Amino acid sequence: MSADIPADALVAPYDALLVDLDGVVFAGGKPIPGAAETLATARAAEISVCFVTNNASRTPAQVAEHLQEMGAAATPDEVLTAAHAGVAVMSQSIPVPGPVLVVGADGLMQAASDAGYHVVETASENPVAVIQGFGRDVGWRHLAEAAFAIQQGAAFFATNVDTTLPQERGFAPGNGALVGAVEVATGVTPMSAGKPAPDMFHMAQKILGATRPLAIGDRLDTDIRGARAAGIDSLHVLTGVSDAIAVAHAPVEDRPTYIASDMTALMRPYPAIFTEETVTKAGAARAEVTADVLHIRGEGIDAIRAGCVATWDVTDADGTQTVDTSALSGLG
Repeated sequence: MSADIPADALVAPYDALLVDLDGVVFAGGKPIPGAAETLATARAAEISVCFVTNNASRTPAQVAEHLQEMGAAATPDEVLTAAHAGVAVMSQSIPVPGPVLVVGADGLMQAASDAGYHVVETASENPVAVIQGFGRDVGWRHLAEAAFAIQQGAAFFATNVDTTLPQERGFAPGNGALVGAVEVATGVTPMSAGKPAPDMFHMAQKILGATRPLAIGDRLDTDIRGARAAGIDSLHVLTGVSDAIAVAHAPVEDRPTYIASDMTALMRPYPAIFTEETVTKAGAARAEVTADVLHIRGEGIDAIRAGCVATWDVTDADGTQTVDTSALSGLG
Protein backbone atom coordinates (compact mmCIF):
# COMPACT_ATOMS: atom_id res chain seq x y z
CA MET A 1 0.00 0.00 0.00
CA SER A 2 1.27 3.45 -0.98
CA ALA A 3 2.43 5.84 1.71
CA ASP A 4 -0.22 8.23 0.30
CA ILE A 5 -2.98 5.96 1.63
CA PRO A 6 -3.22 5.47 5.40
CA ALA A 7 -3.19 1.87 6.57
CA ASP A 8 -6.60 2.40 8.18
CA ALA A 9 -8.21 4.00 5.11
CA LEU A 10 -11.49 2.50 3.94
CA VAL A 11 -9.89 1.39 0.66
CA ALA A 12 -6.83 -0.25 2.25
CA PRO A 13 -8.13 -3.86 2.38
CA TYR A 14 -9.20 -3.87 -1.28
CA ASP A 15 -7.21 -4.58 -4.43
CA ALA A 16 -9.67 -3.25 -7.02
CA LEU A 17 -12.43 -0.68 -7.45
CA LEU A 18 -15.47 -1.43 -9.62
CA VAL A 19 -16.76 2.06 -10.27
CA ASP A 20 -20.09 3.24 -11.64
CA LEU A 21 -20.00 6.41 -13.74
CA ASP A 22 -22.86 8.92 -13.68
CA GLY A 23 -23.52 9.98 -10.11
CA VAL A 24 -20.14 8.67 -8.93
CA VAL A 25 -17.38 10.10 -11.14
CA PHE A 26 -19.46 12.79 -12.80
CA ALA A 27 -22.99 14.17 -12.59
CA GLY A 28 -24.51 15.12 -15.92
CA GLY A 29 -21.79 17.03 -17.72
CA LYS A 30 -19.71 17.99 -14.69
CA PRO A 31 -17.04 16.07 -12.76
CA ILE A 32 -17.81 15.33 -9.11
CA PRO A 33 -15.17 17.07 -6.96
CA GLY A 34 -12.50 14.73 -5.66
CA ALA A 35 -13.52 11.68 -7.69
CA ALA A 36 -10.77 11.80 -10.31
CA GLU A 37 -8.12 12.61 -7.70
CA THR A 38 -9.26 9.71 -5.51
CA LEU A 39 -9.02 7.30 -8.41
CA ALA A 40 -5.55 8.58 -9.26
CA THR A 41 -4.41 8.01 -5.68
CA ALA A 42 -5.83 4.48 -5.73
CA ARG A 43 -4.02 3.70 -8.96
CA ALA A 44 -0.76 5.00 -7.51
CA ALA A 45 -1.23 2.51 -4.67
CA GLU A 46 -1.59 -0.28 -7.26
CA ILE A 47 -5.32 -0.64 -6.70
CA SER A 48 -6.78 -1.51 -10.10
CA VAL A 49 -9.86 0.21 -11.50
CA CYS A 50 -12.67 -0.94 -13.77
CA PHE A 51 -15.52 1.33 -14.77
CA VAL A 52 -18.71 -0.73 -14.76
CA THR A 53 -21.69 0.93 -16.42
CA ASN A 54 -25.20 -0.11 -17.39
CA ASN A 55 -25.08 2.37 -20.27
CA ALA A 56 -24.81 0.25 -23.40
CA SER A 57 -25.00 3.08 -25.91
CA ARG A 58 -21.32 4.06 -25.96
CA THR A 59 -18.28 2.02 -26.91
CA PRO A 60 -15.52 1.54 -24.32
CA ALA A 61 -13.37 4.00 -26.29
CA GLN A 62 -16.12 6.62 -26.15
CA VAL A 63 -16.63 6.05 -22.41
CA ALA A 64 -12.89 6.34 -21.75
CA GLU A 65 -12.72 9.55 -23.77
CA HIS A 66 -15.61 11.02 -21.79
CA LEU A 67 -13.95 10.07 -18.51
CA GLN A 68 -10.75 11.76 -19.65
CA GLU A 69 -12.78 14.90 -20.41
CA MET A 70 -14.03 14.72 -16.82
CA GLY A 71 -10.43 14.62 -15.60
CA ALA A 72 -10.36 10.90 -14.76
CA ALA A 73 -7.67 8.72 -16.31
CA ALA A 74 -9.17 5.79 -18.22
CA THR A 75 -8.41 3.44 -21.09
CA PRO A 76 -10.93 1.45 -23.14
CA ASP A 77 -9.77 -1.84 -21.61
CA GLU A 78 -10.73 -0.50 -18.17
CA VAL A 79 -14.35 0.00 -19.24
CA LEU A 80 -17.00 -2.72 -18.99
CA THR A 81 -20.39 -1.77 -20.38
CA ALA A 82 -23.70 -3.59 -20.20
CA ALA A 83 -23.37 -4.08 -23.95
CA HIS A 84 -20.43 -6.44 -23.50
CA ALA A 85 -22.08 -8.16 -20.56
CA GLY A 86 -25.28 -8.65 -22.54
CA VAL A 87 -23.45 -10.11 -25.52
CA ALA A 88 -21.45 -12.39 -23.20
CA VAL A 89 -24.66 -13.74 -21.67
CA MET A 90 -26.20 -14.15 -25.11
CA SER A 91 -23.16 -16.10 -26.32
CA GLN A 92 -23.82 -18.78 -23.71
CA SER A 93 -26.84 -19.96 -25.70
CA ILE A 94 -26.63 -18.31 -29.14
CA PRO A 95 -23.73 -19.58 -31.26
CA VAL A 96 -21.60 -17.28 -33.41
CA PRO A 97 -22.01 -16.16 -36.18
CA GLY A 98 -25.81 -16.37 -35.99
CA PRO A 99 -27.89 -13.42 -37.18
CA VAL A 100 -28.85 -11.14 -34.28
CA LEU A 101 -31.23 -8.20 -34.33
CA VAL A 102 -29.65 -5.37 -32.32
CA VAL A 103 -31.88 -2.65 -30.90
CA GLY A 104 -29.71 0.11 -29.51
CA ALA A 105 -26.77 2.37 -30.28
CA ASP A 106 -23.21 2.00 -31.55
CA GLY A 107 -21.87 0.50 -28.34
CA LEU A 108 -24.15 -2.53 -28.51
CA MET A 109 -23.80 -2.98 -32.26
CA GLN A 110 -20.00 -2.95 -31.98
CA ALA A 111 -20.06 -5.40 -29.06
CA ALA A 112 -22.23 -7.84 -30.99
CA SER A 113 -20.14 -7.47 -34.14
CA ASP A 114 -16.84 -7.83 -32.28
CA ALA A 115 -18.14 -11.05 -30.74
CA GLY A 116 -18.65 -12.46 -34.24
CA TYR A 117 -22.41 -12.11 -34.64
CA HIS A 118 -24.04 -11.08 -37.91
CA VAL A 119 -25.96 -7.93 -37.01
CA VAL A 120 -29.30 -7.51 -38.80
CA GLU A 121 -31.93 -4.77 -38.72
CA THR A 122 -35.25 -6.45 -39.45
CA ALA A 123 -37.26 -9.49 -38.42
CA SER A 124 -37.48 -10.52 -42.08
CA GLU A 125 -33.77 -11.41 -41.93
CA ASN A 126 -34.67 -14.26 -39.55
CA PRO A 127 -32.56 -13.37 -36.51
CA VAL A 128 -32.05 -16.11 -33.95
CA ALA A 129 -31.92 -13.58 -31.13
CA VAL A 130 -32.83 -10.01 -30.26
CA ILE A 131 -30.62 -7.99 -27.93
CA GLN A 132 -31.86 -4.61 -26.74
CA GLY A 133 -29.88 -1.80 -25.15
CA PHE A 134 -30.42 1.90 -24.63
CA GLY A 135 -30.13 4.24 -27.58
CA ARG A 136 -31.42 7.80 -27.80
CA ASP A 137 -32.62 7.19 -31.35
CA VAL A 138 -34.49 3.95 -30.62
CA GLY A 139 -38.06 4.37 -31.82
CA TRP A 140 -41.28 2.54 -32.57
CA ARG A 141 -40.00 0.89 -35.75
CA HIS A 142 -37.04 -0.63 -33.89
CA LEU A 143 -39.28 -1.92 -31.10
CA ALA A 144 -41.73 -3.30 -33.64
CA GLU A 145 -39.01 -5.25 -35.48
CA ALA A 146 -37.86 -6.66 -32.15
CA ALA A 147 -41.40 -7.73 -31.32
CA PHE A 148 -41.89 -9.33 -34.73
CA ALA A 149 -38.63 -11.28 -34.42
CA ILE A 150 -39.44 -12.52 -30.93
CA GLN A 151 -42.90 -13.61 -32.09
CA GLN A 152 -41.14 -15.59 -34.82
CA GLY A 153 -39.13 -17.44 -32.17
CA ALA A 154 -36.01 -15.31 -31.64
CA ALA A 155 -34.53 -15.43 -28.13
CA PHE A 156 -34.77 -12.13 -26.22
CA PHE A 157 -31.88 -10.49 -24.33
CA ALA A 158 -31.48 -7.08 -22.70
CA THR A 159 -28.29 -5.33 -21.70
CA ASN A 160 -30.01 -3.93 -18.60
CA VAL A 161 -33.47 -3.09 -17.33
CA ASP A 162 -33.02 0.29 -15.62
CA THR A 163 -36.45 1.87 -15.87
CA THR A 164 -35.13 5.43 -15.60
CA LEU A 165 -32.16 7.38 -16.91
CA PRO A 166 -31.07 10.38 -14.77
CA GLN A 167 -30.86 13.62 -16.73
CA GLU A 168 -30.25 17.21 -15.66
CA ARG A 169 -33.97 17.95 -16.10
CA GLY A 170 -35.13 14.85 -14.22
CA PHE A 171 -35.56 11.13 -14.87
CA ALA A 172 -36.09 10.05 -18.47
CA PRO A 173 -37.24 6.57 -19.59
CA GLY A 174 -34.34 4.12 -19.38
CA ASN A 175 -33.69 0.94 -21.30
CA GLY A 176 -35.96 -1.02 -18.98
CA ALA A 177 -38.91 1.17 -19.96
CA LEU A 178 -38.27 0.51 -23.66
CA VAL A 179 -37.66 -3.19 -23.04
CA GLY A 180 -40.96 -3.21 -21.18
CA ALA A 181 -42.80 -2.14 -24.33
CA VAL A 182 -41.44 -5.14 -26.23
CA GLU A 183 -42.08 -7.42 -23.27
CA VAL A 184 -45.72 -6.33 -23.04
CA ALA A 185 -46.17 -6.73 -26.80
CA THR A 186 -44.70 -10.24 -26.89
CA GLY A 187 -45.30 -11.69 -23.44
CA VAL A 188 -41.61 -12.67 -23.36
CA THR A 189 -39.29 -11.55 -20.55
CA PRO A 190 -35.69 -10.99 -21.66
CA MET A 191 -32.60 -12.38 -19.98
CA SER A 192 -30.70 -9.36 -18.64
CA ALA A 193 -26.98 -9.10 -17.90
CA GLY A 194 -26.61 -5.59 -16.50
CA LYS A 195 -26.73 -4.51 -12.88
CA PRO A 196 -28.35 -5.66 -10.60
CA ALA A 197 -27.49 -9.06 -12.10
CA PRO A 198 -24.09 -10.16 -10.76
CA ASP A 199 -22.60 -10.92 -14.20
CA MET A 200 -20.87 -7.58 -14.74
CA PHE A 201 -19.22 -7.62 -11.33
CA HIS A 202 -17.92 -11.15 -11.88
CA MET A 203 -16.64 -10.20 -15.35
CA ALA A 204 -14.90 -7.08 -14.02
CA GLN A 205 -13.30 -9.01 -11.17
CA LYS A 206 -12.02 -11.60 -13.64
CA ILE A 207 -10.67 -8.95 -16.01
CA LEU A 208 -8.71 -7.30 -13.20
CA GLY A 209 -7.63 -10.54 -11.55
CA ALA A 210 -8.89 -9.07 -8.28
CA THR A 211 -9.33 -11.13 -5.13
CA ARG A 212 -11.09 -8.48 -3.04
CA PRO A 213 -12.82 -5.78 -5.08
CA LEU A 214 -15.00 -2.96 -3.80
CA ALA A 215 -17.98 -1.80 -5.86
CA ILE A 216 -18.85 1.91 -5.80
CA GLY A 217 -22.23 3.21 -6.88
CA ASP A 218 -24.97 5.78 -6.34
CA ARG A 219 -28.07 3.72 -7.11
CA LEU A 220 -29.29 1.15 -4.61
CA ASP A 221 -31.42 -1.01 -6.90
CA THR A 222 -28.66 -1.54 -9.47
CA ASP A 223 -25.14 -0.82 -8.15
CA ILE A 224 -25.60 -1.96 -4.57
CA ARG A 225 -28.05 -4.79 -5.19
CA GLY A 226 -25.78 -6.10 -7.95
CA ALA A 227 -22.70 -5.98 -5.74
CA ARG A 228 -24.51 -7.88 -2.99
CA ALA A 229 -25.70 -10.46 -5.51
CA ALA A 230 -22.08 -10.91 -6.60
CA GLY A 231 -20.86 -11.25 -3.00
CA ILE A 232 -18.82 -8.04 -3.22
CA ASP A 233 -18.51 -5.26 -0.63
CA SER A 234 -19.99 -1.95 -1.73
CA LEU A 235 -19.68 1.78 -1.07
CA HIS A 236 -22.77 3.90 -1.66
CA VAL A 237 -22.03 7.56 -2.43
CA LEU A 238 -24.63 10.28 -1.98
CA THR A 239 -23.66 12.20 -5.13
CA GLY A 240 -26.23 10.56 -7.39
CA VAL A 241 -29.64 8.92 -7.46
CA SER A 242 -30.32 7.37 -4.03
CA ASP A 243 -30.28 9.81 -1.10
CA ALA A 244 -29.82 9.14 2.61
CA ILE A 245 -33.51 8.54 3.26
CA ALA A 246 -33.60 5.96 0.47
CA VAL A 247 -30.60 4.21 2.05
CA ALA A 248 -32.29 4.17 5.46
CA HIS A 249 -35.40 2.52 3.98
CA ALA A 250 -33.49 0.11 1.73
CA PRO A 251 -34.41 -3.58 1.94
CA VAL A 252 -31.62 -5.91 2.99
CA GLU A 253 -30.63 -6.74 -0.60
CA ASP A 254 -30.02 -3.04 -1.36
CA ARG A 255 -27.97 -2.10 1.70
CA PRO A 256 -24.35 -1.07 1.12
CA THR A 257 -21.37 -2.11 3.21
CA TYR A 258 -20.36 1.55 3.53
CA ILE A 259 -22.06 4.95 3.12
CA ALA A 260 -20.18 8.10 2.13
CA SER A 261 -20.79 11.62 0.90
CA ASP A 262 -18.50 11.00 -2.09
CA MET A 263 -15.54 8.94 -3.25
CA THR A 264 -12.98 10.87 -1.22
CA ALA A 265 -14.11 8.79 1.78
CA LEU A 266 -12.05 5.93 0.35
CA MET A 267 -8.90 7.61 1.61
CA ARG A 268 -10.11 8.11 5.18
CA PRO A 269 -10.85 5.70 8.04
CA TYR A 270 -14.41 4.41 8.25
CA PRO A 271 -15.86 4.61 11.76
CA ALA A 272 -16.99 1.57 13.68
CA ILE A 273 -20.79 1.64 13.82
CA PHE A 274 -22.44 -0.18 16.69
CA THR A 275 -25.56 -0.12 18.82
CA GLU A 276 -25.57 -0.04 22.62
CA GLU A 277 -29.01 -0.77 24.02
CA THR A 278 -31.14 1.46 21.75
CA VAL A 279 -28.53 4.03 20.65
CA THR A 280 -26.49 3.60 17.46
CA LYS A 281 -23.08 5.29 17.41
CA ALA A 282 -20.88 6.34 14.49
CA GLY A 283 -17.98 8.57 15.43
CA ALA A 284 -19.43 11.43 17.48
CA ALA A 285 -22.92 10.97 16.02
CA ARG A 286 -25.78 9.21 17.81
CA ALA A 287 -29.08 7.91 16.46
CA GLU A 288 -32.10 6.34 18.11
CA VAL A 289 -35.60 5.38 17.02
CA THR A 290 -38.34 6.14 19.54
CA ALA A 291 -42.09 6.02 18.84
CA ASP A 292 -41.31 5.19 15.19
CA VAL A 293 -39.33 8.43 14.72
CA LEU A 294 -35.58 8.61 14.04
CA HIS A 295 -33.77 11.06 16.29
CA ILE A 296 -30.19 12.11 15.53
CA ARG A 297 -27.56 13.92 17.56
CA GLY A 298 -24.70 15.13 15.42
CA GLU A 299 -24.29 16.15 11.80
CA GLY A 300 -22.62 15.21 8.56
CA ILE A 301 -21.98 11.79 7.12
CA ASP A 302 -21.50 10.03 10.47
CA ALA A 303 -24.99 11.16 11.47
CA ILE A 304 -26.32 9.65 8.26
CA ARG A 305 -24.45 6.41 8.88
CA ALA A 306 -25.77 6.13 12.42
CA GLY A 307 -29.29 7.02 11.32
CA CYS A 308 -29.36 4.42 8.55
CA VAL A 309 -28.07 1.62 10.79
CA ALA A 310 -30.50 2.57 13.58
CA THR A 311 -33.36 2.43 11.11
CA TRP A 312 -32.21 -0.90 9.71
CA ASP A 313 -32.02 -2.37 13.21
CA VAL A 314 -35.58 -1.37 14.03
CA THR A 315 -37.15 -2.42 10.73
CA ASP A 316 -35.30 -5.75 10.79
CA ALA A 317 -36.58 -6.45 14.28
CA ASP A 318 -40.15 -5.69 13.20
CA GLY A 319 -40.67 -6.10 9.48
CA THR A 320 -43.95 -4.16 9.58
CA GLN A 321 -42.59 -1.07 11.32
CA THR A 322 -42.27 2.18 9.38
CA VAL A 323 -39.79 4.76 10.67
CA ASP A 324 -40.04 8.50 10.11
CA THR A 325 -36.54 9.32 8.86
CA SER A 326 -37.07 13.00 8.08
CA ALA A 327 -34.22 13.77 10.50
CA LEU A 328 -31.84 12.66 7.75
CA SER A 329 -32.91 15.47 5.43
CA GLY A 330 -30.20 18.03 4.87
CA LEU A 331 -27.44 16.06 6.57
CA GLY A 332 -25.59 14.97 3.42
